[in-house]
Amino acid sequence: MTSVPTVDAFQSSLAYRFQRLALLQEALTHKSYVNEQKTSAGSHNERLELLGDAALSLIISERLIALLPDSSEGTLSKFKARLVSEPVLAGVARRVNLGSCLLIGRGEERSNGRDKDSLLADALEAVIAAVYLDGGLNAAREVVVRLFEEELAQVASQQHRPGADDYKTQLQEWCQKRFDSLPYYAMVRESGPDHDKLFEVDVSIKGERLGRGAGHSKKEAEQLAAKQALEQTGT
Repeated sequence: MTSVPTVDAFQSSLAYRFQRLALLQEALTHKSYVNEQKTSAGSHNERLELLGDAALSLIISERLIALLPDSSEGTLSKFKARLVSEPVLAGVARRVNLGSCLLIGRGEERSNGRDKDSLLADALEAVIAAVYLDGGLNAAREVVVRLFEEELAQVASQQHRPGADDYKTQLQEWCQKRFDSLPYYAMVRESGPDHDKLFEVDVSIKGERLGRGAGHSKKEAEQLAAKQALEQTGT
């Protein structure tokens, strides 16, 4: 395994001390290392990754429900998907210098595997599983909430700022950043009597229809179309 000072420093970053260091070793061992070392290397972290993914999803969901008591299931799902995404997990892993502790094969070492998003994200999930198996759910919960403190605070501030439900603005900002273009809204149909009109609107991005909304005003229909488009893109 890696040197004791490095592992000690990593445990300090987690603010958790393992009773069974073998669990941490497994969490930090990539399959490329095991494949090269054959039988002498022990187990790699893919099995722990599976458990860690489930534990992380549960804990983040718990925290979001506590932080955002008035949010809908759709909003909570969107925030959870963002927080457990590979780029966010990799960013958290870098903050605690997880890459320096990984055991990886020579090929991964040559291709800068210690800084690959996929490798770091998977290893972080495995570490969360190791904490869960070593100390139980409460220990894993404490570690996750501490590790994701910054990201959870950003979600809470974003949800509560004015205009958080302005889906048209969010979609416009995303389109400008991603494609340097704007979404296009088109009226599909109007129905109902004058005093109770129903408007249906499509929104397209670079010619591809990504959302449709229906409402009692064009503005409401456009907002709902933008909301559906954001959900489609995972934004």
